[in-house]
Formats: sequence, structure tokens, C-alpha cells
Amino acid sequence: MPSRLNKVPDVALGFWIIKIMSTTVGETVADYLAVEAGLGQGITAGIMGTLLAVALCMQLQARSHVPWMYWLTVVLVSVVGTQITDVLTDRLEVSLYASTAVFAAALIAIFSIWFRSERTLSISAIDTRPRELFYWGAILCTFALGTAAGDLATEALGLGFQWGVIAGCALIALTALAYFLGADIVLSFWIAYILTRPLGAALGDLLSQSPAYGGFGLGAKATSIAFLMVIVSLVALEQRGRRQALASPASP
Repeated sequence: MPSRLNKVPDVALGFWIIKIMSTTVGETVADYLAVEAGLGQGITAGIMGTLLAVALCMQLQARSHVPWMYWLTVVLVSVVGTQITDVLTDRLEVSLYASTAVFAAALIAIFSIWFRSERTLSISAIDTRPRELFYWGAILCTFALGTAAGDLATEALGLGFQWGVIAGCALIALTALAYFLGADIVLSFWIAYILTRPLGAALGDLLSQSPAYGGFGLGAKATSIAFLMVIVSLVALEQRGRRQALASPASP
């Protein structure tokens, strides 16, 4: 079977902006549906899991990168990743220390098997079905791990939402600095990718939660709508740019 075109977007500033906003939406949408809309965690997880399965099937069937399809899958993975951790913590009473450790071990296992099988973890080479499956498995695990680690820092350890945002920004900045000083590009990418999840979750909680809990009190619904509008706008620009690039005649 011939290799397919790379199925993920180029890593640039727009990528990171949409990624962070997607993680925030994952936190606020999950909270809105489960709490404010009254669906509960079980029903919310079932609905979002079904939507994710449909989106992932479409993503796997696509022959090249389709921006709206890719980012829709990422947003749904973010919601489901949040729900996985919330169900473990709130319904099954699994310690955040334990869930963080388990998801970290699971992610290391995925990376190890992926590298042994494909000899690369680079997202510039997601061009075969096995690599794409490894990629999405790792993405789901990073969201669940980031949710657990973020909740552990902001809630269990008492860091709070504001300091959670500050700490997340500082760690990502240190990762970027390490990259510019010569750190491995693949390692730097995955560390930053993992760190954006607790940053986005803390940002979502900071904006949506009541001032009594250290937030700004905007509510999960308003925060979700505002961030989704920005995501849709940025993805539309990416989609337009890709369409124009594909329509341009090849250079001689």
C-alpha cells in the first residue's frame, strides 16, 4: 500500500493557538454538558465518545490532511480525555496521583511501541495507517494525562487556577527555550503538547468558574462559545490557505 500524505497540520503559531483553545474547550464543554446542562458524566461521556468515534473514522479514511476534520477530532478527543479523568476521579474515586501515574505510564508505553514499530515519533511523518493510529492513541493519552496532572496541581496540591495558568505558560516557555538552544525537536514537541493540556484546563477553569472558587465567573457555556468561535475562525483560515495551495500550479 503506498504511503499517504502527512495527515496532520504543520506545527506553527496557529497550530499552538488552536491546540490550547481546544484543550480549554475540552474542559469547559465537558463541564457544561455534565453539570450545567444536567446530562451527568455518564451520558456526556457516551455522547462525546460516539461523536469521537465517528470523527476518528472520517479522519482515518481521509487521504490527506483536512483541517476542519482534524481539528474537530482534536476537540472531541479533548472532551473525551477530560471525561475519562473526571469519571475516574469523581465516580470511581481514583486518586489523581494514581490516574496521573497510570496515564503517564500508558503514554510512555505507546511511545515505546510506536518507536519500536516505526523508528520515529515525528508528526511530520504521519503518513501510514499504523503511524496514524499510534498518533491518535498518544493524543488521547496526552489529554487524559494533562487533565489528571492539571487537576492534581490546581486542586489536590492547591496551586489554584491563576497559578496553574502561570505555571503552564512558564513550563511551555522553558520547553521552547530548550528547543531553541538545541533540544531534540520531537521530544520538545511532545513535551509542549502534553503541557498545553493542563494549561488549557486551568485557563478554562479560571475563566468559567465562580469567583468563589478563584475564577472569573464567565460560565462554562459562554467560555466554550467564545473559544469555539475563535477556533472555527482559525480553522477556516487554515482550510482556505490549504485550498489555495492545492489549487496553485506547481512551480517549474
